[in-house]
Amino acid sequence: MAKVTITQVKSIIDRPKDQKATIKALGLGKISRSVSVELTPQIAGMVKKIHNLVEVKDFQ
Repeated sequence: MAKVTITQVKSIIDRPKDQKATIKALGLGKISRSVSVELTPQIAGMVKKIHNLVEVKDFQ
């Protein structure tokens, strides 16, 4: 599997509870915080759910 870096670029204020929970589950929570994870189908689904709040880059 490929590794990706997920960076939060927008606030979770005034967002639905499910988006807030997804951000927390990924280990984010503050703007500019980043995590590097394996791109599994589960992670891809989480990113799809919060695509407007994060930026995804390939990790090499």
